[in-house]
Amino acid sequence: MCTDLEPFLPLSVAAQHILLALSDEDRHGYGIMQEVARQSGGKYRMGSGTLYDNLEKLMEQGLVAEAPRRSTKDDPRRHYYRMTTFGRRVFTAEVMRLESVVREAKLRLRGARPKEAL
Repeated sequence: MCTDLEPFLPLSVAAQHILLALSDEDRHGYGIMQEVARQSGGKYRMGSGTLYDNLEKLMEQGLVAEAPRRSTKDDPRRHYYRMTTFGRRVFTAEVMRLESVVREAKLRLRGARPKEAL
């Protein structure tokens, strides 16, 4: 894992869901909340306070940026967000980190002995 990404990991659950929601298209705040509910099967519902606090932090870190409105017909109060290239790198590193955790958990649950740490 690149050392320049390590300070950003692990991502909070809210940040993971927001970045996942933005991984395939730009979305406005309510659209992000709807996508988070959809991708979690309704098990994780994000309130507006949690969403916007996390979006602000992700924007300060350079992982998310405000995107241009999709059309002139859009409500001018509606802001769209997108994952940045750097955000995609961090999110990819987080997915790899989580895959490693899941792999280790599966081994332990099957009764296998974990490998020694390097």
